[in-house]
Amino acid sequence: MKKIFIFLFFLQFLFAEQNIDLIKGQALFLEFDKKDLQKITLNDKKINFFIHPNNKNKVVTIFSLPYKNPTKKNIIKAIYTNKEQIYTINSLEGAYKKEFIQVTPNKVFPSKEKQKQIANEFKEASLIYANYTPNTLIKTNFQKPLDSFITSSFGKARIFNDKLASYHSGTDFRAKIGTKIKAANSGIVKLAKNRYYAGNSIIIDHGYGIYSQYYHLSKILVKTGDKIEKGQIIGLSGDSGRVNGPHLHFGIIVNQKQVDPIDFIQKYNALFGNEKI
Repeated sequence: MKKIFIFLFFLQFLFAEQNIDLIKGQALFLEFDKKDLQKITLNDKKINFFIHPNNKNKVVTIFSLPYKNPTKKNIIKAIYTNKEQIYTINSLEGAYKKEFIQVTPNKVFPSKEKQKQIANEFKEASLIYANYTPNTLIKTNFQKPLDSFITSSFGKARIFNDKLASYHSGTDFRAKIGTKIKAANSGIVKLAKNRYYAGNSIIIDHGYGIYSQYYHLSKILVKTGDKIEKGQIIGLSGDSGRVNGPHLHFGIIVNQKQVDPIDFIQKYNALFGNEKI
């Protein structure tokens, strides 16, 4: 009997497993010991990880759960020389609300010509997010792009002119036209142009599959390829694109998934021992 108990304990050590509940549209940071780690997999497919910014003996992988049609259960395994560490991630719906917005009819029912433009812009952005920069372009925690009141949080079902059109893929900050917008962290500008829905837009690559977005600007002050420092003024807020008033739409993409930017920043900053933003 004693031998059986020891054997079962040994198996539990070899295959340590934990269950985690995660709300759709959120990111999860998992830390693992670096020593003897061979690879980390998501549903048996190898995924990326990076050295912990505050502990060189550990690594971090970021799992992002999509808002739309999330997989109900995901398995992340850290495979070591003599053991496996397993996390089962269960998807939760979350308590997202609805939001009713009135805009000009052409922003809800665009012409065929505009639909083609929208499709091309979506493809362009998707190609940007599909590129994984295998090193970090940042050295410190994230900050908000401006200090202002949040007028619309992430994940709300957005009903434009009584038509359910989308969900809110970022966080809106109150900002009158011309308010200075700061880069949330250092990186490289991957897009700086006007787009149909997002208006004047900036996308910054921060490395490790992390991108930040700044939409509806009145003016863009950077160009594609520019190296950006944290806190640098990159544009001025405005009301360009599909909006019903001036504000800043701020978003975060992680591993090609749109996630709650405030939730992400708090979790990322926790790696540095500081959740404040």
